[in-house]
Amino acid sequence: MRLSRILPTAWLAFVLLLLAGCASGPTIRADADPQADFGRYRSWAFYEPIAMEANGYTSFTTERIREAVRREMDARGYTHDPAAPDLRVNFQGIVQDRTDVYTMPRTDYQYFYSYRARTYVAVPVWYDETQVRQYREGTLTVDLVDARRNHLVWTGSAIGRVTRKTPQERAADVDAAVAAIFAKYPYRGGIAP
Repeated sequence: MRLSRILPTAWLAFVLLLLAGCASGPTIRADADPQADFGRYRSWAFYEPIAMEANGYTSFTTERIREAVRREMDARGYTHDPAAPDLRVNFQGIVQDRTDVYTMPRTDYQYFYSYRARTYVAVPVWYDETQVRQYREGTLTVDLVDARRNHLVWTGSAIGRVTRKTPQERAADVDAAVAAIFAKYPYRGGIAP
């Protein structure tokens, strides 16, 4: 194969890798109660009422989150037991307006006439330009509560920018966010860490 064909292909691959490295998803945070004995938890159920359903009704988003949580808890070996669970799962979603303020360095040139050189001379001028950008930030928080003590033992959250998307894209984002939150959950049902 000729070098002239390899270089553009290699350059394209490098650019795609660079862009993939810049792609960012939500920020995931998790915290656990250091005193909690996760080895004794074997069953779970949803907290009643779910914090996200405080208005008294469910939505397609809360149903999608319920399905994703159920999938993640089942994958970790927990048994769904609404009558007498060891853990209760609660979740909350919040969307807030945010503002980014940042400065960008700029360069401009001013031209002066030099009588000595009989020509115009460009003099660079450096300054900072302030940029303000409004955006919406969404936070999805999943809490695991010790049902016997009604005490929070683990919490995880996904924080990211909310953009306008189709319902199918939003549903995929919900699934990805719940999976990313539970990726930070290191415990399995009935197994001590």
